[in-house]
Parts: sequence; C-alpha cells; structure tokens
Amino acid sequence: MLAVRVIPCLDIKDGRVVKGVNFVNLVDAGDPVENAQIYAEQGADELTFLDITASAEKRKIVRNLVEKVADQIFIPFSVGGGIKTVDDVENILMGGADKVSINTSAFQNPNLLYESAKVFGSQCIICAIDAKWNDQMNDYEVYLHGGRTPTGFSAIEWAKIAEDKGAGEILLTSMDCDGTKNGYDLKLTQLVVDNTTIPVIASGGAGKLEHFTEAIKIAGANAVLAASVFHFREFTIFDVKKELEKNHIPVRFPYKSNL
Repeated sequence: MLAVRVIPCLDIKDGRVVKGVNFVNLVDAGDPVENAQIYAEQGADELTFLDITASAEKRKIVRNLVEKVADQIFIPFSVGGGIKTVDDVENILMGGADKVSINTSAFQNPNLLYESAKVFGSQCIICAIDAKWNDQMNDYEVYLHGGRTPTGFSAIEWAKIAEDKGAGEILLTSMDCDGTKNGYDLKLTQLVVDNTTIPVIASGGAGKLEHFTEAIKIAGANAVLAASVFHFREFTIFDVKKELEKNHIPVRFPYKSNL
C-alpha cells in the first residue's frame, strides 16, 4: 500500500479562508498564505486551494493569490475554481500550482478533462465532485457551482466518466457530511472507489482522528482531506499521521518540521 496523503483544504472567498457546514454559513478561518505555511511546516503531503465562488460568480480564479501561496510552500499544491478552458489550466500551472481541480466546467464539458490531460498529463488533472444523497434518485447526486446547482446525475456514474475522460484523481466531497464533524460519508466514498481505478480523495466530515482511519480502512480512500479541524487547530497534520500510523496505515513524516 502506498503512503496515504493527508491534505488540508483552503476554501477561499474574497481572498480569505472560509469554512461552513453543508456548504453554507461560512465563517472566516484566516489568511490563506499563513495557513499554507503552517500546514507545510506540519508535514502536509499536499495542499488544496479552492476558490469556492469563482464558478458561481462566472469569473476566473485569482492568480496572484495562487502565486503568493506557491511562493511560500514546497509541497504539491492543487488549485480549483472557475477553470473553464485548457488555457485556464495552463494559467494556474504557470502560476505555481502542481495540479488543477476542475468541478463545474468538467461536468458541463467532459472533454475539458480529456484535452487538459492530453496536454499536461492526467497526473495533474483532478476531477472534483460535490455529491449529495437524493432519496428520489436513490443515489448520490452531482451538484455544481459550489453546491448550489443540482444536476439530477449520479455521482458514481460521473466519476466513471471523469476517469474515462482522463482525470488522474477524484476529489470527492460529501455535501451531507461537510463541516458536520460526524465523519466522512463512507458509503459514498467506497462506491466511487469500487467503481474507478484512479486515486480518490475523501472529503467532508472529519471531526475525530478515527474518522481519517475509517476513510482509508473501510472506504478505501487513497487520501484524506480536511479543513475546519485544521483551520481551528483542533488537530495538526502530525496528529492525523500519528493516528494513521498507529492503525498500520503507511504515511510520510517530514524530515524536519515545526510540530
């Protein structure tokens, strides 16, 4: 088993890190550059930066903020929000990101995944999926525009299409669990893991250290992403990695860090 990645997520609105519950009631969680530095020092394997209102506001991501964060950290860094074209992908990668995360535009135009992967390689193309349980569908439904727009389409089927189109990884967020701290949606995560062959990042709901272990051991996720428990200093990256190590899950510890 490859080392599991622990990934803090910076949701950005108006240049600040924010966090809410079920994608609403956002509260300020600090400066993105300062948070990025802290997480890199703690031993984060990667960092995810999501401009959560870029698609809904029909604008491009703020590149200067991407550059500021990239200048301060030396770990892999993925960026998402408002990416609509291959040129947008190039712009973000040239700004210092290692990967791009595409959500709304990928669903609206799946060939964007194909074209981007063809030019830059699947290894740097993440398909982000926001999903919520729908009783009428008896399935998990894909939502767009930062959780604002239901599609009536199965998240599991979309994950399979995204892989076929060239996505190298899936960032899977449960809207039902987001910010609740009740744990990841293990059923959703396992369904996507079982129906795809590319790495799946579990996101939404981490509140206890054991939740990270469950996402890996029960649901089969390849990486665990969290936000509020890190932003509000409930746990450090090191705390999570020690918990995973205790449960015989391989992780990478930094050679030297301010723990």
